[in-house]
Amino acid sequence: MTAIRVLVADDQPLIRAGLVALLTAAPGFEVVGEAADGAQAVALAAETAPEVVLMDIRMPVMDGIAATRAILAAAGEAAPRVVVLTTFDLPEYVYTALSEGAAGFLVKDTPPERILSAVRTIAAGDILIAPHITHQLIETYARHHRADALPARELDALTARETEVLRLVGNGLTNGQIAQRLVLSEATVKTHVKRVMGKLGLSSRAQAVVVAYESGLIVPMSGPS
Repeated sequence: MTAIRVLVADDQPLIRAGLVALLTAAPGFEVVGEAADGAQAVALAAETAPEVVLMDIRMPVMDGIAATRAILAAAGEAAPRVVVLTTFDLPEYVYTALSEGAAGFLVKDTPPERILSAVRTIAAGDILIAPHITHQLIETYARHHRADALPARELDALTARETEVLRLVGNGLTNGQIAQRLVLSEATVKTHVKRVMGKLGLSSRAQAVVVAYESGLIVPMSGPS
C-alpha cells in the first residue's frame, strides 16, 4: 500500500513538529515537507507533489488562505487536498478557505488518532465537513453575510437531480448516504457529484457546501431534511 504523502505547514515549531512526529510514526504516511509560512508551503507543494496539505491559516509572509489558493491554482487537476488547521475563533477565515477550495478543516487540539483518520479520509476523496461544528461555523457566517452578497455561482446549469445531490452534499452526507437517500447506486451518485462540481467549477466538496449555503439552496440552521 502506497503511503499518503503529506506536507505540513504551520509557523509554530512545536505544533509543526508534533504533527510531523505523529505522521512519521504512524504507518501509511510519508511527510514530504515542512513549511513555516505560506510561501514555503506553496514552493514545497510544487516541489514535492503531496496528496494532502495540513495548512495553518495564520502564518507570516503568506497566510494559509492565500497559500491554499496558490497551491490549488498551480497544481490544476493534480492539486493536493488542503486541510486547514485552525482554532474556532476565526470563522470568517475558515469559511473563506473552504470557498477557495480547501477540503475541510481540523482544530489544532484534535486527538492524534482523529487527525490520522482525517488525513486518510481526505486522501480518499471524502470531506471533513460532517461534524456538527463545521455546519455551525458555515451556517453562522453564511447567515451573517447572505444579505450583503449575491450567490457566488448560478445553479441554473444543474439538472433537478444534480441540484438535489448538491443539497445533500451541502448537508454533509457522504456518497453512500446520498445513494441510500435517493435510492441510487453509489457509482451513480459519484457521477452526479462530479458533474455538479464540473458545471460549477468547484475543486472540492467543501466548496460545494459553501455554494449550497451561499446560493440559498440550504437555509442556515435548517439541517438535513
